[in-house]
Amino acid sequence: MPAAAAPAATAHTPLLRRRGSPARAGGRDAPPARGRPRRTLAARLGQSFNPAGIALFARILMGGAAGSLPLPHLDVPDLRALDWPALAAAGFRGAVFDKDNTLTEPYARTLTPAGAAAVAGAVAAFGPGRVALLSNSAGLAQFDPHGEEADSLEADLGVPVVRHASKKPAGGAAAVEAALGAPSSALVMVGDRYLTDVVYGNRHGMLTVRPAPVTAAGEPAAVRLARRVERVLVARARRAGRGAPPHALVDKAGGAAAFLL
Repeated sequence: MPAAAAPAATAHTPLLRRRGSPARAGGRDAPPARGRPRRTLAARLGQSFNPAGIALFARILMGGAAGSLPLPHLDVPDLRALDWPALAAAGFRGAVFDKDNTLTEPYARTLTPAGAAAVAGAVAAFGPGRVALLSNSAGLAQFDPHGEEADSLEADLGVPVVRHASKKPAGGAAAVEAALGAPSSALVMVGDRYLTDVVYGNRHGMLTVRPAPVTAAGEPAAVRLARRVERVLVARARRAGRGAPPHALVDKAGGAAAFLL
């Protein structure tokens, strides 16, 4: 689906602020607030390199069951297209979001209007304890072993960040299930990357939603290259007649289109 023009990121009142956490302002170009951990160049380069993603890419190229893993149940131009009450009515119990180019611009510390609407809709549908971020940097033991970046991001965005041990698409779902209090098969995974967010969600039986990226501005060259590869791979899988992995709640609802406004 072609990407719609993305709205500019704007400041907002955090929706899920932890009790007692002070508000922090600041966007992508703002200087780090006092006490906010600085992301080093090494950390950013490490975030772009994803050996698990490369290994899974090789498996997907070989076909077989893995060939459906990068295909989302829903590919939407804007997060505001999702019908959160319909998802809850179908039996879904929580949502996990990627951050960069899903809820925010790359490396930004404020939600876009569409991101804020999506988080608010998910919270209204599932409850405040059933919505969280799953990042390949903040909360990841490799880059954020003490959770300082996760704490800072939670204060800025007002959304809980899952602490976990492996980068998407690798790793299990136990940390996400524990954070949201629901089995992975009852969760909605929302993220803009086919080979990380979508593959991770499909590996664990989630409903997968891939929104169009917010903007290409500010993305590392490695990510831009990966996106080109993803588009070719997904187009090839769809030409071969592949679809997203089956999901019982999707089938019960009569198809994933039932979750669109």
